[in-house]
Amino acid sequence: MSDPTAPGFLSYAQNFEDYHLSLLFAGQQDGFYCDVGGGHVVADNVSFSFYERGWRGIVVEPQAPLAAAYRTVRPRDVLVNALCGRASGESDFFQADRFHGLSTTVSQHADAASAAGIATTAHRLPVLTLADLFAAHAPASIDFLKVDVEGAEAEVLAGNDWQRFRPRVVMLEAVAPWSMADVSADFLPILSAAGYRDVYFDNLNRFYMPEEGLALAERLPKALPDWKAMRHLGEYGPAHEDATHPDHQLAKMLDPALFPRLNAMTSAELAGILPPGVDPVADETRAALARIACYFDGGFIIG
Repeated sequence: MSDPTAPGFLSYAQNFEDYHLSLLFAGQQDGFYCDVGGGHVVADNVSFSFYERGWRGIVVEPQAPLAAAYRTVRPRDVLVNALCGRASGESDFFQADRFHGLSTTVSQHADAASAAGIATTAHRLPVLTLADLFAAHAPASIDFLKVDVEGAEAEVLAGNDWQRFRPRVVMLEAVAPWSMADVSADFLPILSAAGYRDVYFDNLNRFYMPEEGLALAERLPKALPDWKAMRHLGEYGPAHEDATHPDHQLAKMLDPALFPRLNAMTSAELAGILPPGVDPVADETRAALARIACYFDGGFIIG
């Protein structure tokens, strides 16, 4: 894994969560994650940086338009287009229009979104448990579990078998949507009973580690880094317009009218639009196209 402290490190995650996780797993070439509430395949994505470096994992994303991109951009991942909860079954899911990060199973949060002028649509979706997902798809060692489900984090954690499946790091969004109040007390009893300890807070997420693996926490910084010194995908403008964007040259060779569809295009379709010598199935090509597309397919909200 590349050095996260190097000048070339590019963060994708909303709050540089991938930077902190990269510090923890620096030097580890292969690994496995579970990303519950994956969101957009690239924009504000916590696990994409790890996928780029050869890792793989489980991604749970209930929003069908977002989930579809994982099948083409991240084929090594196990995509679960469903919800995650304390027991298998079904649940209501309130999908927010445009502002996909506000979609939730918590009706009160959906009501708050509606009050703010953000329309939501209710869907009935299947629910799976972490224990079932891990039993079916995870290797012996799970490096990190990330959960960001807009207020239902405790429900997700309650569905794991913590004696059998013990991720080395558990990272959860720990503030309430809209109010930003600390809600870690909602899920702390589950983690404490499982032998996990709170090791870090980045003003948005809390990081937990099992008692038997607390030595790993020594790799975390003692204070929050200077984010102004970091590179983040969200700091760039659209790739075809911003000459500093890492994919500017490729974007200039493509028709901007195709940008919203790049993540949905098949390899055969991409072969017909990409410059000679650019492999349409290579991970680095798919990553570049996803970075180009994210301003036009709902990843970053502009306008």
